[in-house]
Amino acid sequence: MANASDTAYADIKRMILSGELTEGSQLTERDLAMRCGVSRTPARDAMRRLEAEGLVRRTETQRCYITSWNADRIEEIYSLRAMVESHAAFRAATRISPDQLEELRAANRHVLAAAEGSKVDLDDFMRANRDVHAIVLAAAQSERLIVMRGMLFEAASLPFTRRTYDAAAVERSYTDHEELILAFERRDADWARLTMEAHIRHAQFISLRAGQARVSPPNS
Repeated sequence: MANASDTAYADIKRMILSGELTEGSQLTERDLAMRCGVSRTPARDAMRRLEAEGLVRRTETQRCYITSWNADRIEEIYSLRAMVESHAAFRAATRISPDQLEELRAANRHVLAAAEGSKVDLDDFMRANRDVHAIVLAAAQSERLIVMRGMLFEAASLPFTRRTYDAAAVERSYTDHEELILAFERRDADWARLTMEAHIRHAQFISLRAGQARVSPPNS
């Protein structure tokens, strides 16, 4: 059963990633404690965890704000992700089990299903996409990679990025995953590494495009 700190952490992260709490806005322990139905101490603990993940920043005066994302920060996050996740794919290619491969295929089918309606189901896509990457990471069998990737992945789920995933982008993600599965089936570590790196770089392009769109003046 989750304790109060875990509950506050999960609730605040959900509010950040959904856009309920907007980028650049100030966070206070009192307000967050009220929103989450906990005391101020769990809210404080949750903010420290989110600060460590880069979703919250603390000023010299100890005020906390939701992190603002510019092009330089986006490029840094995705460059680190490309290094970490391509290495995970390299390791996973020779370690992935038949059961994990089947889980990967099933998760990727859910990725494609998110784009089959008249409108992309972003929640379903983000959930299925997260599952795909989590399976690859588990197959890599490295606790260090799990820790490193955990600090980088959630930044890619920020609202301004989520909104740019149209059907074409989702289908491209599905195709990248399918190629990765082929590389795993053939136990080709170099192919898997290169495929994952290209996949992350494409996600970087989508995030940079989203970042530019949200700061551009209307009708520009």
